[in-house]
Amino acid sequence: MNALIDLHAAQPYWVWLALGVILLAVEAAFSTEWLLWPAVAAGVVAVVTALGLPLGLVGEVLLFAVLTVAATLLSRKLIQRVNPSEVPDINARDARLIGQRAQVVQAFVNGRGRVFVSGAEWVAEIEGDAPLAGESVIVEGMDGPRLKVRAV
Repeated sequence: MNALIDLHAAQPYWVWLALGVILLAVEAAFSTEWLLWPAVAAGVVAVVTALGLPLGLVGEVLLFAVLTVAATLLSRKLIQRVNPSEVPDINARDARLIGQRAQVVQAFVNGRGRVFVSGAEWVAEIEGDAPLAGESVIVEGMDGPRLKVRAV
């Protein structure tokens, strides 16, 4: 531990740079999305210490903490602006299917058939008149892995 304290006393730049690189490596390995901004904050503190500003260890840690919190909060606001909560997540495939037009690929028998929508075939259920293969339906909802559709 004394070696780390001696290194920080001699060149604090390397300690903060190493911390930033370690945090960035862990972020890249595990893709947590929580360590990116602390890694950036450590990099900024490394630059500040390299410029020779006499903050001391307590000041550097305080600067690191403030930058981490500020960057994290600002990034959350940016993410909410770019991807509002009412816009379906790109990975929420089922939410994106609702309202889309699908093509019947296997005729409905007893209210069940198969439809093609968004690049894949799905098992579908319909109430009422069953469309023939090749006709279009609209996706109204999902029930587990089955789509609920209605005739166009």
